[in-house]
Amino acid sequence: MIDVACIEPGPGFDDRTRITPETIPDAAIESRVGAGEARYWKDCFDCHPDHARGVTDRAIEIGFFESERRGGREYVRQVARYPDDWFGRIVGIENKPDLGTPGNLENQLRTDASLGLFDEAILATASHVTGAHLNRIPEAIGVWRFDPETETREIVREPTPLAPTEPGLEPLDRGATQTDVRVVSVAEKTRTRRRLAERAYGKGWRTYGFPSCEKIEPRAYAGTNGLPFCRWKDRFVHPAAECAVSCPGHDPADPPDVDLESERDHRSPWVRDPDGQRRRQAGLDRFG
Repeated sequence: MIDVACIEPGPGFDDRTRITPETIPDAAIESRVGAGEARYWKDCFDCHPDHARGVTDRAIEIGFFESERRGGREYVRQVARYPDDWFGRIVGIENKPDLGTPGNLENQLRTDASLGLFDEAILATASHVTGAHLNRIPEAIGVWRFDPETETREIVREPTPLAPTEPGLEPLDRGATQTDVRVVSVAEKTRTRRRLAERAYGKGWRTYGFPSCEKIEPRAYAGTNGLPFCRWKDRFVHPAAECAVSCPGHDPADPPDVDLESERDHRSPWVRDPDGQRRRQAGLDRFG
């Protein structure tokens, strides 16, 4: 999974914003529920009924489906036709601040290049990038170097466009003399890109909560407000990876009151409170 996915809006983006601010389940999008005549929910899925029930309930909850009852049965329709063209290019960014401890980075970058799921793939680092580093990184992968002191970015190498509309190769098992691969179809890549775009739209660029620690406070960085700064470490931190009761500087306290959704609504084209497309109070009559 990529560290950062940058989703560029497509022609149908405004239509997508009017439906719901949440992630729409992929099974709801691929179901036979349309925006025209309402259909009996069980007839619209090819999965297990329990999973179909959960998907239907979630789609109604977030405002993608609306429902009505006829003769003791529940019928559903989309509140608006799903815009397949709501997102455009997807740029994947692998974040590796320290190239001295690369871990599985080289294999991940080779997978990004051969699979071609993204339109472009980039390695972002705070390390000095040498010729030896570049020789180990696939040529198609762009390289950015960030200087946290000056808040500047140096483009060490521009990325080469990948091929998301062509079949890709997913390495499965890398041996000493050969690598087993799986051919990934264009249809599978298209579904994966849509799931990735939907997840990004619903969750935003920050999926963490602030830790319950007195040493953490929200600060601004590079024009972005509400980032977690640790006074004990004297730097910004990644809460999910760095903050826990085991931290020597941990001081139990209520987490800061930070409205990340308001910041996202202000800084991005995502719409926090869309008017919606419901023709009626979808879902409420299911219990009448």
